[in-house]
Amino acid sequence: MRNTMNLTFAPMHPVIGAECKGVDIGEPISPEIADAIHDGMDRYAVLVFRRGTPLTTEQQIRFTKSLGETEGLYTKIQAEKGVRLDNPLLSDISNLDPSDKLLPPDDRKRLFNLGNRLWHSDSSYKKIPAKYSALCAHVIPPRGGETEFADMRAAWDMLGADMKEQIKDLVAEHSRIFSKGTLGFQFTEQELIDFEPVRQPLVRTHPRTGRHSLYLSSHAGRIVGMPQVEALMLLRELTEHATQREFVFRHQWRAGDLVMWDNQATMHRARPYEDLKYPRDMRRTTLTAGAPALGYASAL
Repeated sequence: MRNTMNLTFAPMHPVIGAECKGVDIGEPISPEIADAIHDGMDRYAVLVFRRGTPLTTEQQIRFTKSLGETEGLYTKIQAEKGVRLDNPLLSDISNLDPSDKLLPPDDRKRLFNLGNRLWHSDSSYKKIPAKYSALCAHVIPPRGGETEFADMRAAWDMLGADMKEQIKDLVAEHSRIFSKGTLGFQFTEQELIDFEPVRQPLVRTHPRTGRHSLYLSSHAGRIVGMPQVEALMLLRELTEHATQREFVFRHQWRAGDLVMWDNQATMHRARPYEDLKYPRDMRRTTLTAGAPALGYASAL
């Protein structure tokens, strides 16, 4: 392996996000470098790798697998003309059809992907949610299309003692039905079954660092044992708190960037761009957390 231990982390925000330098993630990485990257993720929760050239499918999958176990296959909403990418481990976060043409306004995949502009945590709608997500930029629009990341650890730290006591043992229900449904997206009967709500703690403890964080997402639509109106108001209040500017890093994409974030400590959202005019080709690989988040509840 040609990569050596010359890693440095240059902070890009006071509480979240750093650029990782000194490693070519297009080459195989050693266990020592993988450990250093894990340590960087524990500290910054979002790492930016700037290469200038997008990773190939093989390179991105190899890099992702060097850091853990990838998620299993699950139901995805595809473009009406079919699947564009050739490997099921890649999630197609684009506005393109299989012939690389822009999706039309009424394509189900386009409508579904508009929900990515809501604050969310990847795979919180699964019993075993996501650990790291790694998103590689192949084509970016001339303006817009940034990605924002909110530090849910800092958001927890800045909550008042009364609120911490109120929410520390609460459990929320998450589903794509809640998040995309708020935008009017229509699900098939099979999708309603596939996206049945799952339970996640409202406060979780990071399995490596022990830090507490809020576990919020647009996928959260109910709180167990709480009237629906009160639950939605609480979720909205916490989300407004957690996405204050002091907790949020906005990444300005360049072609070739790979950005990796820890879903156990962050929320994120895509920002708008002219998706009916310009292509935005992003490809994501995802690591599983390996165990239900309820096993890492707050224990406060």
